[in-house]
Amino acid sequence: MMMRSRWFALSLTVFAVLAAAAGAADEQGDGEGWIVLFDGKSLAGWQASENPENWTVEDGALAGHGSRSHLFYVGREFQNFHFKTDVMINRGGNSGIFFHSKLEEGWPTAGYESQVNNTHLDPVKTGSLYYVVKLFESAAQDDEWWTQEILVQGKRITMKVNGKTLYEYVEPEGVNGPHKLSKGLFAFQQHDPGSRVRYKNVMVKPLP
Repeated sequence: MMMRSRWFALSLTVFAVLAAAAGAADEQGDGEGWIVLFDGKSLAGWQASENPENWTVEDGALAGHGSRSHLFYVGREFQNFHFKTDVMINRGGNSGIFFHSKLEEGWPTAGYESQVNNTHLDPVKTGSLYYVVKLFESAAQDDEWWTQEILVQGKRITMKVNGKTLYEYVEPEGVNGPHKLSKGLFAFQQHDPGSRVRYKNVMVKPLP
């Protein structure tokens, strides 16, 4: 087990360096400060922490299916930003958008998760800031595309679904543990074999 863990850590480091170089080269701007993170054709710039076969490109979208896996954008880290993506998930599906995270095996421990879940048994629904801000009614619908946005400036997190601001959360001083603001990577979650999720139009605008 120790040898496997060391091999995994070394593999993540090597792949992250290679993917970062590829991702940085593939990033495209739109002239208004937005950076496109997904080209709609390939997984360039993205790295799965485990079970990479569970992520494919389907009809111009990143598609997650099968057992647990988290797909990280390893092109670069972000601190203050406006992130947005279009999302669609099946009935009973569960996913999430991680930010200020880091590439690691298993459930991500660093940063925060913006929940993607309309009808899964987990009562924490779409747009929630997992562990911190819990919404028990979803602002989105299964099997339909919606736009989910995350804005981070300093200690303030703003969450939006389909252009509507769900809440603003200000992280208090002195937060302990890994779930806190710093800087890091974005990641998409494939939660379980019953979930099928898609992400497209993935972009971010760095903020001062």
